[in-house]
Amino acid sequence: MSTNRESHIRLTSHPGHRGPARFPIKWGAATARERGPIIGTVSSPSDRNAIGAHGGSYALYRALAVSSGALSPIARPDLTNTSPVVDIGPFPQWSETDRIVSLDPWGHRVAQDFARELAEGVDIRPTIAVTKARLTIPEFASGDWGVKTDGEIVRDGGDIAVTKAAVDPVWYLPGIADRFNVSEDKLRRTLFEQTGGIYPELVTRPDLSVFLPPIGGITLYIFGDPTAIADRKRQLTCRVHDECNGSDVFGSDICTCRPYLIHGIAECVKQAQAGGAGLIVYNRKEGRALGEVTKFLVYNARKRQEGGDQAATYFERTECVAGVQDARFQQLMPDVLHWLGITRIDRFVSMSNMKYDAVVATGIKIGERVPIPDALVPPDGQVEIEAKKAAGYFTPGEVPTTDALKTVVGRNLEEF
Repeated sequence: MSTNRESHIRLTSHPGHRGPARFPIKWGAATARERGPIIGTVSSPSDRNAIGAHGGSYALYRALAVSSGALSPIARPDLTNTSPVVDIGPFPQWSETDRIVSLDPWGHRVAQDFARELAEGVDIRPTIAVTKARLTIPEFASGDWGVKTDGEIVRDGGDIAVTKAAVDPVWYLPGIADRFNVSEDKLRRTLFEQTGGIYPELVTRPDLSVFLPPIGGITLYIFGDPTAIADRKRQLTCRVHDECNGSDVFGSDICTCRPYLIHGIAECVKQAQAGGAGLIVYNRKEGRALGEVTKFLVYNARKRQEGGDQAATYFERTECVAGVQDARFQQLMPDVLHWLGITRIDRFVSMSNMKYDAVVATGIKIGERVPIPDALVPPDGQVEIEAKKAAGYFTPGEVPTTDALKTVVGRNLEEF
């Protein structure tokens, strides 16, 4: 028998594991200790009080490391010197159960809030990490974006000082069900069935109310003084950006994603330099949360259709391939804004009606809405932007008509 596995398989859905009495979770409690730690790792089966495993979509890589013998299955992280570089919270929203249901607001404070349990060997892991870094944005070197060197936020070499946080998803299932207006039983059963039955506890363990889903998380980029984000006396500029690897990283011109992201960063930097704060919320929701394979299939369908790529059928082509136009469902997106204590966004760098509606529905006020300048929209991205304007995206100009959409076309697949 290999040394990295046990001979006895412990089924976490077995009746003998019901009732995690040692560390019960009281979601929305005023303190971390009253709420209780989130424990989802398989190395502490008797202490587990959450469905799933830490690490989100990377949990399976950990399993491969254990399977190959590269990692001990009982390894514990040494959290020495890993504490956040800045204090975040607590804020009143942390104890409002309807404000935050998709992340653990205490997830960055594990080392300080549960030091005793960690010393006793309890496997409690952070789900949020906060650090500092510098960004280098090649576009800013031209000087066309209005970003000026100030020696503090923008250094002499052009690097931009930033505080950033990584957030893994932690779902409070009763709250998730309420947010989507479905019963918790239906939510649990659907999650179980649509993941191939990978988490049987969803339907066999109603006593476990927290789920660590195997999906991507969120990265936050804070420009300027982090305490200014929740300070109503100081201005906040924010862009909520959903991942688009092809554009964000590789510069594809079929959409407006990278230009809008860089525009958002520029506006955030300028706000920080004016004494306020800037915030980029980067959500891992590639291809409208449909995935990159589906995204590329849609690209092919759009460019091969009769008449070529065109704004008039932009959403239709996605629905033909994926069965739905968009699976991002922004209902959970504002949670991270509440984690930061935000009650008002003075400048919202987004044209999305779905993002705007989701934010204001949770009580956060939005002042100015900032669209992407026309000059930043790449030629092939005109199809996307005009289709979105017609579908309800914010625009200070005229909303495109049906006839106007038919005239907005992009390149065919053969032109690439």
